[in-house]
Amino acid sequence: MNIEKTIEILKEEIRETVGNQKMYIAFSGGLDSTVVALLAKEAIGKEKITLINTCFGPYSYSKGLEAVLSLADQLDLRLFFTNGQKEQEKLLYHGPNCNQCTRDIKLGKVKKMLYKGIVAVGSNQSDSWGKLGLKVNNGMYSPLLNLDKPVIQGILDYYGFEIPRIGENSFREGCKYKHLLKMSANTHYHARAMVVSNEVIHDVLDYHNYEREIANVKIVGPLSKNIALINIKPLPPKKILDEIIEVLQKETTIDAVDVVDRPIELIITASPGIINNEESKYWILNGRLKPEFAFDISAKWNPPSTNNKLWTFSVVGYNKK
Repeated sequence: MNIEKTIEILKEEIRETVGNQKMYIAFSGGLDSTVVALLAKEAIGKEKITLINTCFGPYSYSKGLEAVLSLADQLDLRLFFTNGQKEQEKLLYHGPNCNQCTRDIKLGKVKKMLYKGIVAVGSNQSDSWGKLGLKVNNGMYSPLLNLDKPVIQGILDYYGFEIPRIGENSFREGCKYKHLLKMSANTHYHARAMVVSNEVIHDVLDYHNYEREIANVKIVGPLSKNIALINIKPLPPKKILDEIIEVLQKETTIDAVDVVDRPIELIITASPGIINNEESKYWILNGRLKPEFAFDISAKWNPPSTNNKLWTFSVVGYNKK
């Protein structure tokens, strides 16, 4: 694909879609929303653009918030923050639910700040929203909808723009809550384990200047037990791993620590609506979970959950292959 031609087509489309309105960009500081901001600034001018970041308090990476501030300054665009912590805790009490969190909380908060304008998001072919095929849907405009990650990265490279990285994932970085793979029934236990472990892992890796494609800690297990699965790609030397393990083992909300060092099978329980829907199971495994693991994963689906408080899924265990 010709990047220059793609850019010109997108800028013309943005001008036609936005018209005389203002554009409010749901801005995470990641690849997708930054490219939307770059295109929009050239297409309609910075005076008509406002960046809005939905901050989730401890569930947002500290490095991510630093990146948002830095990028807004580099882009020379207005930036506002809105707080979604309480709403996120309430939703994820019922299990992992990134799509609804993005749609109802992250973007819902942005829409509440809307004044005579349109909300722009970074949805594309690399996420499930991209499969909807609608660039303008329910008040949301997705300029990048028909593009995949390599093309979006190509646009960023064309502008010679660099994004500060958290180190979580070379393609998609974001909220820490996506690493809690079960109900957040107790924020002081389940959520705290996820928050602490996913700050610790980057502190240690950054201290050793360790370059990585993926780095996160998944919290799995039954509600009575938090198992921390360390996912790092490529796998670091034993000395670094031992340091991470030692720190995590001191955290009182973490009951066991293991390293994903080979393919694994996840044991998953889910609501009847998911268990009985092959497409839903496919997207949870291949779209939601696989891109975040350092090694290949497969799934063993348990019978439908009888817990009516579980709306989505829960990884209750695992087997190394």
